[in-house]
Amino acid sequence: MTPSENTNGAGEGEERQGPVIRDNRRIDPETGEVRNPEAEGDDTEEIPEVAEEEVVEADLEDDAPEVPDTPESVVSEAINADERVVELTNDLKRVQAEYANYRKRVDRDRVTVREMATAQVVGELLPILDDVGRAREHDELNGGFKAVGEALEATVAKLGLERYAEKGDEFDPNLHEALTLVPVPGISTQTVIEVFQPGYRMGERILRPARVVVGEPAEEDAEASAESSGSTAGSGGDTSEPSGAAGTDADGEDDK
Repeated sequence: MTPSENTNGAGEGEERQGPVIRDNRRIDPETGEVRNPEAEGDDTEEIPEVAEEEVVEADLEDDAPEVPDTPESVVSEAINADERVVELTNDLKRVQAEYANYRKRVDRDRVTVREMATAQVVGELLPILDDVGRAREHDELNGGFKAVGEALEATVAKLGLERYAEKGDEFDPNLHEALTLVPVPGISTQTVIEVFQPGYRMGERILRPARVVVGEPAEEDAEASAESSGSTAGSGGDTSEPSGAAGTDADGEDDK
């Protein structure tokens, strides 16, 4: 045995690099698994010598990480974000409502423009319709002219054109144009007694008012009716007097 070799108390020489340390921990610090002391037996593990201040005891239990407190700035930012979401949602709803109203207005304007265009075109055909109507009144709507006239009337009727004004209708200044007023006995309201030119309308739109002669109640009839009622009452009083005179004569004859 050389002097450089180290010997233990039993006299058996063995070269050592440091003290022998037995690791009796039940949990392997490297793998985190539970050790089996029976399988390991009495094996020892040589651990290099380290300074005392560098030795750190391993934790046998996994400590749960501590959750740091949420800063107030983060909380305020979250609240502001929620308010921003609500604000943007309200803006989106308002834009959708405005768009829906705009689309309805555009559709309504489109319908109005179409009705105005149709009314303007049909208005140019009214003189032709008047000629067809006069020809029908004089039994001159015959042959090919009759077919063309009826086809024209059917076409404008599909477009919504309506003819109005007949003799005997009640006078309406919104629909009729009175050319003259004629006192007519036996009526209580102003009435159409003659149609010079029929009127045409499309829905609520009046393309041309009807030109008519209007009959109004005669004032003489009202006065005559009042006088007749008064004369009827007077004639009833006169009939009572002759009856009384006849009674006296009869009495006188009886006395004789």
